[in-house]
Amino acid sequence: MNQSFQNKNTQMRIRSIYSTLSDKERLMADFILEHPEKIIHGTINEIAEELNLADSTVFRFTKKLSYKGFQDLKISLATESVNAMKDVHEKVSKSDDEKTILEKVFCSNIKTLQDTLEVIDDIAFARAVDTILHANKIELFGFGGSNVIAMDGYHKFIRTGLTVSAQTDSHMQLISASQLTEGDVAVLISHTGHSKDILEILETVKEQQVATICITGFTQSPLSQGSDISLYTLSEETDFRSEALASRIAQLSILDALYVNVMASLDDKGQASLQHVRKAIQKKRL
Repeated sequence: MNQSFQNKNTQMRIRSIYSTLSDKERLMADFILEHPEKIIHGTINEIAEELNLADSTVFRFTKKLSYKGFQDLKISLATESVNAMKDVHEKVSKSDDEKTILEKVFCSNIKTLQDTLEVIDDIAFARAVDTILHANKIELFGFGGSNVIAMDGYHKFIRTGLTVSAQTDSHMQLISASQLTEGDVAVLISHTGHSKDILEILETVKEQQVATICITGFTQSPLSQGSDISLYTLSEETDFRSEALASRIAQLSILDALYVNVMASLDDKGQASLQHVRKAIQKKRL
């Protein structure tokens, strides 16, 4: 593993390679993410027995995470746990004044962006850019708060000169999805990846052989598992802001990065389209 990987905490290491793991490795990965305290206070034999895995499988997985062994993993998780307790003091409290809350919200957003950048799969992201560039039509889907993100994506990609669309009404989204065909791409946005509405869209477009790109926060969600390309966000919930709300800054940034990459690839064609947009908007200004 490279130095960049070794500089990540355990959660980041797992998330950054999760898509490449075998079923047994994912079992171990999920256990570490959900029960780090059991790793800290348990033995390799106890963990292996609880997961019905061989000791050697557990050991090999710790090596895959670039630790020297199980004990090294335990020490790392314990250190991260102490640091997490320190971070609690940086969360917003009722006694904070306006300036303090302002600073904490900005710091939280910065952390969300940094953490998301760490877990983005470079290969998956490059595939997403290429898929968008070669699509006959790009359509963005999202419901509730995710629809705001989808519409922002539409607001960006309409400037590329590519054929792009997005709808706000849930019925219109489903109708529009039914009209997509092979060669088109659907960009599906959902923090949890469990929304019934977004999964209906996924089912509809997959029946028509439409390429799918999802932006979500959960690797094991039905949306992530069913999409051709998955781009993940990583955010934390606080007392005054849900994890879903915190993730939106990362979702917006992923769409920004996709847009800029597409524009860079389009080169003169993209710039010509952007100039047309600017010229048209100029007429609306006094």
